[in-house]
Amino acid sequence: MGAAYFYHLTQSTLDTALHKLLPRALGAGWKVEIRGTDLDRLKQLDGRLWEGPVDGFLAHGIAGQDSDPYQPILLSVGSSGQPCGCIMTIDGTDISAEEVNASDRVCVMFDGSDDRALMQARVQWKTLTDAGCSAQYWSEASGIWEKKAEK
Repeated sequence: MGAAYFYHLTQSTLDTALHKLLPRALGAGWKVEIRGTDLDRLKQLDGRLWEGPVDGFLAHGIAGQDSDPYQPILLSVGSSGQPCGCIMTIDGTDISAEEVNASDRVCVMFDGSDDRALMQARVQWKTLTDAGCSAQYWSEASGIWEKKAEK
């Protein structure tokens, strides 16, 4: 049974946070799906991941290719349909309690300077915890990541 980890980005950009979290997820042996709502946004993120440090190269691809089953990190609009241990949602992408429970980890990444994103994360927290999902809320407001809540 998985858990949903909510990451409230206030100091880091999404790119920076992903460059820290993705190696940890891969290190746990998980395939990762980064799930968004907009293909153009995912293409931008794709470019940023390719521009990362050479010693921190993160092999990945955008869903819809023959290589999808072999990608350790797959960027997709909606569910890719590929099995993965970790789903990272961005830009308010919906995630169901069933998906949380079927995964090892779900990471809900949201921009703390965006009121709409903050409200969406609160709704997702309530929806998922009301459905019985385990959840943690992580904040970097102090300059380091700290767990602020758990349910």
